[in-house]
Amino acid sequence: MKFVLPGGTGQVGTILDRALTAAGHDVVILTRRPTRAREIPWDGETLGVWAEEIDGSDVVVTLAGRSVSCRYTPANLRAMMDSRVNSARVVGEAIEAAVRPPRVWMQMSTATVYAHRFDAPNDEATGVIGGSEAGVPDYWAYSVKIAQNWEREQERAATPHTRKVALRSAMVMSPDRGGVFDVLSWLARLGLGGPVAGGAQYVSWIHGHDFVRAVEFLADRDDLAGPVNLAAPEPLPQRAFMRDLRAARGVPVGLPATRWMAEIGAFALRSDTELLLKSRRVVPGRLLDAGFSFTHPRWPGAAADLVRAGSGWGRDSRPVHQLNRP
Repeated sequence: MKFVLPGGTGQVGTILDRALTAAGHDVVILTRRPTRAREIPWDGETLGVWAEEIDGSDVVVTLAGRSVSCRYTPANLRAMMDSRVNSARVVGEAIEAAVRPPRVWMQMSTATVYAHRFDAPNDEATGVIGGSEAGVPDYWAYSVKIAQNWEREQERAATPHTRKVALRSAMVMSPDRGGVFDVLSWLARLGLGGPVAGGAQYVSWIHGHDFVRAVEFLADRDDLAGPVNLAAPEPLPQRAFMRDLRAARGVPVGLPATRWMAEIGAFALRSDTELLLKSRRVVPGRLLDAGFSFTHPRWPGAAADLVRAGSGWGRDSRPVHQLNRP
């Protein structure tokens, strides 16, 4: 099949590109700064020659958007919003204009759309959409609004011959350098992998191998459309999440951090504490109901697998989807 990945040069795009290419698919990436033959220039806002790649393709997976790993200043939040909404709009326009439109258009969304909560998990049917929680920073609501507008732009696109799926993804874990797992492992190695602000907030995650498998699964299932949670079925509190990561890395102790200490650390890393403090308790209701089986359903085993893969990264060039297959 031919896959087109608008904005496919980030961490998630790299995982997907590597796996799909290894599986024999034709993969084309739309990017602002092309460096390879399979990369086509686009600006994420206006129609151009790049739209010819979508016409006649089988699957489009839009991954465009300004990275959330930054300080949540008003300017950065606006850039997050505009880059996601504009890219969704113009991809929809390209599909609408295609003579041979793709049969499915998947677009990244985020588990952040759900409320900060501890009492029950959020699935697609009963999950609580965030934005009105008490006792959380006001700007957290803007992150939810970004997700809602992002999905709404895809929904309103006039693509009657193309099935649309919004991928409400949790954090995608892979051994790649600079990814979220790499950063968390670095903190654990420094002895800083303890509970943050008590550590009761839930962490939702998905192994990179299962992320790729879920995308392939959704590409083949013509009966699945709309929002789909891409998250492992067992989210866990942050204190347990980091304890299991430390165990996988062989680090016995992780110093705890208060909220203000987390603020200092996030500032130093040019990131934001929402990524650490918001409780994302998300479960993959629709995937499980459709019969999808996770290779890595529980975090202790997934963390151990990622540590093994990361320890050989650069020496073992197999893509993530080929590492430690069952």
